[in-house]
Amino acid sequence: MTPASTPVEAAFALLQQGRPGDAEDLMTRELDAAAAAHGHGSAAWASAQCDLGNVLLNADQTARAIECYRSATEATKADPQHRRNHLTYRMNLGMALRMAGRLDEAEAELRQCAQDRGVFYGRGHAGYAFGLEPLAEVLLRRGDLRQAQQVAEQAMDNFWRNGHERLATTLALRAEIVGAGGTGPLFPDLRQLPDGIVELLARSAVDRTDEGDPAVHQTVLTGLSAALEKRLGPDHQATLDTLSRLANLGRHSGEQAGRVEAIQRVLASHDRQGNAEQAVIAMLGLAVAQAETGDEAAVLDTYASAYARAERIGNPELLSQVLRNWGVALRAAGRADQAEQRLAEAVAQAGQGADRELLGVAGVALGCFLQHAGRLAEARTVLEQGLSELDGVHPDAIMGRSHLTALTDGRTCGCDDLESTVTEAFREFVLGRLPAGLLAELDVAIEDGDFQIKIGLQREPTEDELQRLNGVVQSALAEFRRRIKSPR
Repeated sequence: MTPASTPVEAAFALLQQGRPGDAEDLMTRELDAAAAAHGHGSAAWASAQCDLGNVLLNADQTARAIECYRSATEATKADPQHRRNHLTYRMNLGMALRMAGRLDEAEAELRQCAQDRGVFYGRGHAGYAFGLEPLAEVLLRRGDLRQAQQVAEQAMDNFWRNGHERLATTLALRAEIVGAGGTGPLFPDLRQLPDGIVELLARSAVDRTDEGDPAVHQTVLTGLSAALEKRLGPDHQATLDTLSRLANLGRHSGEQAGRVEAIQRVLASHDRQGNAEQAVIAMLGLAVAQAETGDEAAVLDTYASAYARAERIGNPELLSQVLRNWGVALRAAGRADQAEQRLAEAVAQAGQGADRELLGVAGVALGCFLQHAGRLAEARTVLEQGLSELDGVHPDAIMGRSHLTALTDGRTCGCDDLESTVTEAFREFVLGRLPAGLLAELDVAIEDGDFQIKIGLQREPTEDELQRLNGVVQSALAEFRRRIKSPR
């Protein structure tokens, strides 16, 4: 945290570092400070509630974020001096309700918010269109495409008349509505738009792929990538980012041929521009895509070529990434001797660099290989060294710990122990963030793909401790649900 950064900026920096619990702690302290200085229910308290809600929303704790936004909305609804902030809080509440799938409530809040914004700002002001855009979003999620497109185009026209850059996000929303079954072309003629708006449109369309129908997003990004190539060129970063996201969508939708083609276009662009390191990273993605098409020979050829490129660059971290992935692929191909050589080289290269996490990842990969080969004593040493470099919630740390636990039983594989390792890491996460002596028991199990938690209290908690307990458990759920869906 730099001296000039605000608490909210510091909290979001913590989120980017993968520390949601610490981010929440920081904003909870800010909320408590606002209550102490200005009073519970004050405008400052409402603002702090909104800030906490923003952090919780970005930490995948939507239900708790909703309550923060609702508190902020209620605290400011009767005060005309804070009407502008109230409208922001209400819009945040409606958007969070939509994200939680509570679409009836979301539509009611957002309709009221749009109406109130029209009164406060006037319907010709961009502030009114800011309320229309999330309303169109919830209408899309409800499947009311006709009305969704009508509202989105109303917002789009408003932003166009006002020369507001928010036009770009509304264009991306409208494209998704059209892709889902609306009417008209996906995009207007992009030659009418300034470069900055086109770039923001591309970024918005890519960001939207985290929610909604992947098939619709694939349609949108396919059309967008072609339009961007014509408007900005095949080597523009917006074009490359769109192609990269299109490739990721192909992985989830099973469109592997299209995925390989998209990555090859990105690779060709990096080669044209002389972006040597980015080209190697693209080749790592290409190898994964080729593996999922079942083309083993192409996979190994791609890794060999990536290694030759990385050697010429001479970056030890990049070499370690290539060697680690190459080694895993060689093991899958049944080439154990070559796999071990590459994995050992990956550890050695990472040791020459400054990225300790990369050293840990390489060490876990080599340790798991040695364990599967029955070389348990060697595996223990390598796994312990690798794990010492990784955060406990890192996916590779969970994999490594499961294998290390299996070693104590003399077993050559810990792949079946992932769930027990995740539940133990969950317990450590919670217990490390609560006051000593509060819990008498904390049992964690995974049933039907989700966590089942049993908590026993050692004493009567204070109200603050009870809120803290609930917050820590919710933080752990948000963090570790991702681990049981994708443990590596």
